[in-house]
Amino acid sequence: MSEWLRDYVCRPRIGTRHAILIDPADQTPDVAAKRCVAAVSAGSSMILVGGSTDTDMENVHNTILAIKEALELVTWASSQDSELEEEGWNVPVVLFPQGAAALSPAADGITFMMLMNSTTPRFLIEEQVEGAPYIRQAGIVPLPMGYVICAPGGRAGEVGQAKLIESGETERVSAYAMTAESYGFGMFYLEAGSGASHPVEPDLIRAARDSCDLTLVVGGGIRDGSTAKRAAQAGADWIITGNLAEEFDDADELQRVLTKFITEMNS
Repeated sequence: MSEWLRDYVCRPRIGTRHAILIDPADQTPDVAAKRCVAAVSAGSSMILVGGSTDTDMENVHNTILAIKEALELVTWASSQDSELEEEGWNVPVVLFPQGAAALSPAADGITFMMLMNSTTPRFLIEEQVEGAPYIRQAGIVPLPMGYVICAPGGRAGEVGQAKLIESGETERVSAYAMTAESYGFGMFYLEAGSGASHPVEPDLIRAARDSCDLTLVVGGGIRDGSTAKRAAQAGADWIITGNLAEEFDDADELQRVLTKFITEMNS
């Protein structure tokens, strides 16, 4: 699993891929599972589970179990129907935790991240040290990642006590990208914050892309396919959306919206 997962997430692909972020504090496990099935049906390639606040071991674990059970049922159904593609449902469920108190042994992997522009040791190293023994014992695959929060930052910036990367600070974001690559991380994430009023600027994405060969992830404030396309054209390998999925209680409607989103992103 470890080599497959790292290859799947970090190896460059043709086109930009989409991942849905599920916050266990904002939806029940059953609702989360339905939204994930809709997202994968639409073409999402990974499911992230986590949030900035109000997540814990119980709601994270229950949410991941519900998601994996739902995907396994669809995978089984696909294997019984020659007209359905079974392989398309083989997507990883990966922890995107707020810290060491919001983990689950049921996850396939974890974005083992350093919040690089945090001003507190807690998110630079302390949460990681606390969680590492649990992750090792549970056999969760770590995906080392440099994580940087850009303005406006939202709740993630507040909780993480981040010194935000502001508009136009291309040299600064380049330096962070180079640092992440020098540390040996496999991924570099530019985050505008959940529900951000505007996404990470293309100039910042492009500066990061030009400064490293890491898998580049971009999230926050991306609400439509045209915005995602601009991020993709600037160099993003993954586009993450979270709040977008929470706007739709009807799974069929969510699937239609995400299908259009992903198609436009890669048009």
